[in-house]
Amino acid sequence: MTNRTKNGPKLPAQQLAILAVARFAEPLALTSVFPYLPEMIASFGVEKNEVARWAGFTGAIFSISQSLTAVAWGRASDRFGRKPVILTGLASTMTCFLLWGMSTSLPMAITVRAIMGGGNGNVGIIRTMVAEMVPEKELQPKAFSLMPLVWSIGSVFGPAFGGFFARPAEQYPNVFGQIEYFKRYPFALPNLMACCVFFISFMTGLLFLKETLQSKRHRRDWGLLLGEKLTRPFKRSKPHARRRRLSFVDDEASAPLLAESTLSTSEQIASKTQPISFNEIFTPQTSINLVAYTFLALHSVAYDQVLPVFLNYPRVVPDETNTHLPFQFTGGFGLSSDKIGTIFTVYGIACGIVQFFLFPTLCARFGVLNCYRTATLIFPIIYFLTPYTALIQDTTARYAVFLAIMLVKGVVVIIGFPCTTILLTNSASSLRILGTLNGFATTFSGLGRAIGPAAVGAVFSWGVREGYAIAPWWLLGTVALLGAIPPLFIVEADGPTRSLGAGDEDADENGGEAEEGLLLLDQDVDDAAGSEEELRSRAKNNAYGTMSGAVCGASR
Repeated sequence: MTNRTKNGPKLPAQQLAILAVARFAEPLALTSVFPYLPEMIASFGVEKNEVARWAGFTGAIFSISQSLTAVAWGRASDRFGRKPVILTGLASTMTCFLLWGMSTSLPMAITVRAIMGGGNGNVGIIRTMVAEMVPEKELQPKAFSLMPLVWSIGSVFGPAFGGFFARPAEQYPNVFGQIEYFKRYPFALPNLMACCVFFISFMTGLLFLKETLQSKRHRRDWGLLLGEKLTRPFKRSKPHARRRRLSFVDDEASAPLLAESTLSTSEQIASKTQPISFNEIFTPQTSINLVAYTFLALHSVAYDQVLPVFLNYPRVVPDETNTHLPFQFTGGFGLSSDKIGTIFTVYGIACGIVQFFLFPTLCARFGVLNCYRTATLIFPIIYFLTPYTALIQDTTARYAVFLAIMLVKGVVVIIGFPCTTILLTNSASSLRILGTLNGFATTFSGLGRAIGPAAVGAVFSWGVREGYAIAPWWLLGTVALLGAIPPLFIVEADGPTRSLGAGDEDADENGGEAEEGLLLLDQDVDDAAGSEEELRSRAKNNAYGTMSGAVCGASR
C-alpha cells in the first residue's frame, strides 16, 4: 500500500506495448490502400468520373460489414475472452488482404472488402482491453492515446507501402519488370508486405498478450506458456519474487476479497454472471456519446476516403468558362499514387508527433470534454476550405496551404477520437458491459463510416460532372456542424464501476484474481527457494495492498 501511495498508479507498459504491436498491422494495411485505390478502381475499367463513387462504395461495404458483425464480436469477446477474438480478427484480415491484392475485377474487390470488414471486430475489443488494463482515470488520456498513436505510426508506413510499391513492374522495371506475378497483380506487393506485418502482430499477440476479461484471466493460456518457454533463455533468473501489479485493475478489490476462498473457477463465475440488458448499455449518456462518435466517424473517415480521389483527379485551369466563384469550379491536384503516398506519409508523421507530445498535455490542462468540443468545432472549417486549394495556381503555395489544412485536420482527429473513446468508456455503468458497449460503438461508427464515404463519393462524382467541386466538401462541413451539437450535452463521468454483478460475484471474481496472483508469483520464483505457504502469504498480502489502494483511490 505504501509503495502504491508513494509512487501512484502506473501504466501496464509491457502489456500496452504488446497490444500496440498486435494493433499495428491494421492501420498499416488499411491506410496502404488510400494512395492506389483510385488507380486500382480505374484499372477495373471504371470511368474517371465514376471512380469516386466506387471508391466510396468500396470503403462503405467494409464499414457496413464491420458494423453488422461488431456486436457479435463484442459479445464473443465477453464470453470467450478478448485475446481469442483479436487473434481471429488478425488472421481473417491477413487472409483477406492477400486476396484484395489479387483482385482482378470490381465485384471481386468489393466482395473481399465485405468479408474483410465482417471478419474483424478488433477496434472495439482493443479499446475494451485498454479500459480494462487502465481503469485509473488520471492515466486514461495517456493509455487511450496509445492506440491512435499506433494508428498514426501505421499511417506513416501504410501510405508509403501503398504509394511506392503499387504497380512495381511499372515503377521499378529493373527489379520487378520480369516477374509475371506483379504484372498480373499490380497491386499485390504492398498487400504482401502488409501480410508479413500481420503475421508478426498475430504471433506477438499469441505468445505475449494476456487476457483482460475478468472471468478468463486465470484460464490456462498455451500461447503465453509457449512464449514464456521461448523467452526463458534470454531472461536472468531472480532470487526473489519481485512485487508486481497483481492485475490490470489495481483498485478493483473489495471488502470480501478473500473472505471465504482464494480460488475460483470459470464455471462458477459463468454460472453467476447475469445477462447484460439493453437498459444497462444504453443509458442517456452512453447514447449521446454513441451519437457523437458516429458523427465523428462519418465525416472524418469520409474525408480520408475522398481525399485521394481529389488528389488524383486531373487539374483544371480555372477560367470564365468553368469557374464562377465562390461555388462553381472543378478540378483536383492530378497526382499519381506515389506522390499521394508521400503526402499521407507526411500527414501520418505529423499526427504521430501531435499524439505523442500534444494530446496528453492538452487533456491535462483543459480537460477531455473541452478538448473534444473544441475539436468538433474545427472540423467544419477544414472541410469548407479544402476544395479551394485546387484553385491556387502556384505549385508551392498550393501544396503548402493543402498540407497546412491536413495538419490541422490531423491535430483535431488525434484529439477527437481518443477523447470520444475516453468519454464513452467512462459513461459505461460497469466494466462488464464494456465489450458489448464497444461492439455497439463499432456498429454505429461503422454505419457512419459506410454512409459517409458512399454518400460523399456519389456527391463527388456528381460535383465534378456538374462543375461543383465544393459539393462533397460542403456536405461534409454541414454534417460536421451537426456533429458538433451532441458533445454539448455530454457530461464527463467518473468511469465504470468494477463490479460484475451482485456482491457474491465480486467475491468470486476477485478470488479468481487471487488465484492469478498465485500463478504469477509461481512463475516469478520458479527457480527460487520458497515454500507454498510463503507464496500464498505473499499473494494474500499483495491482494490486501490492492484493496487498500482501492480505498485510497475512492477517497481521492
